[in-house]
Amino acid sequence: MGKGARKRGPKKDKAPKIRDVFVGQPFEGLAAEPELIALREFVPSATAPLSLVDEPERPVTLATVLPMAAAAFVRSDGEVFVGLQVQTRSSDVSRDLGRAIRWALDAEPGDVLPVPDTTSAPAEGERLQDLLVADAEPDVTLHPNFDWWLPEDTDPSGEVKVSLERANEAIMPTERLGTGSYWVLAGEKAHLRWVRREPEGRLMQALARLSAAGELSLGEGSRYAGSFRAHGLLVPVWDLDPEAHAREWAEPAEQLGARLEEALKSVDAEPLTATERRARDGLVGRQLTLR
Repeated sequence: MGKGARKRGPKKDKAPKIRDVFVGQPFEGLAAEPELIALREFVPSATAPLSLVDEPERPVTLATVLPMAAAAFVRSDGEVFVGLQVQTRSSDVSRDLGRAIRWALDAEPGDVLPVPDTTSAPAEGERLQDLLVADAEPDVTLHPNFDWWLPEDTDPSGEVKVSLERANEAIMPTERLGTGSYWVLAGEKAHLRWVRREPEGRLMQALARLSAAGELSLGEGSRYAGSFRAHGLLVPVWDLDPEAHAREWAEPAEQLGARLEEALKSVDAEPLTATERRARDGLVGRQLTLR
């Protein structure tokens, strides 16, 4: 046996390589998919109780951001929270959350999971699809601040107090207009961000059809700004008059939703015209991707 072979040793002793495959649509198959994406990507302060399949004795609340951007924690009163907006992630956000939920169910009051478990083998651990009732729609509660981090009548102190103050200062006013649909006041601009379930190609055709017909806005004081991709779904965005209150856009958004549904039905039966194809090309040119 040559020196090289002796140094390497038998091939059978080598640990098998584990392929870490990126999951582009981690919440696929869940009715909560649009809300999960909205709460992870752009809603500042919100909570929603999770509907777990095995109905554990300890309920779990899903949250946008936890103190110090933790992955999960158990409040001093025993209430369990799992965070969506965290500092690190693996190739499968759904599995990260599944592991955090399992950790939280066994944790004690005051325990904190600083970051998701991203070191275990990709095949280990349950995903959200294994833990949640697939057709359950989340009951989202928006909060004007992050005071829900603490039990009622509790004064913050130390790092939690500093983190709470910074988080409250950074909140952008947000209102929910419908499933995956949120009005956001970002400084001097207001937006409607709408997470859509439809496959991107079909949705872009429907948006192009509305655009070519001059029906893609929400009326006076609004314009279609573009779209971005997040976790496998497309999120169209509209610029809105910041002087108008969120409730003033509720009815126009509902009407736009109805027009979009009709357009989605029509593209299956009628191919896009030349004008609509040009409109689609223009819309596609205003896209970016968020992971």
